[in-house]
Amino acid sequence: MAYTHTITVPLAWDDAVQRTREALADQGFGVLTEIDVRATFSKKLGQDAGDAVGDYVILGACNPQLAQRGIAAEPELGALLPCNVVVRRAPGASETTVETIDPQTMVRLADNDAVREVADDADGRLKAALKSIAG
Repeated sequence: MAYTHTITVPLAWDDAVQRTREALADQGFGVLTEIDVRATFSKKLGQDAGDAVGDYVILGACNPQLAQRGIAAEPELGALLPCNVVVRRAPGASETTVETIDPQTMVRLADNDAVREVADDADGRLKAALKSIAG
């Protein structure tokens, strides 16, 4: 089952992260959380995880209007929020991958027309953000 939208871009790590943040903001998403997976694994596991993970950040993106509509339609939907966006780069790679959750995953879990409308809107915005990152 596919549950993400993915692009791979010929961008340096810092450029890819910055463009992702900007593209999300242009689509009305704020970044509520940021998890530096490499740093977290290194800290929690007591070793450098860079060789196994590479650069890897998870951005917890939220569009407040969409979140409000979704939670109003189905309160349990909050368990699936925010929309996670991953920026990752394998060790030694020259390209960076950006992945967003496919909001249609929520529709498969919650068979609700109002949730479908929110997911369609979020889906369009996340795809537009990816298109913008790709240039």
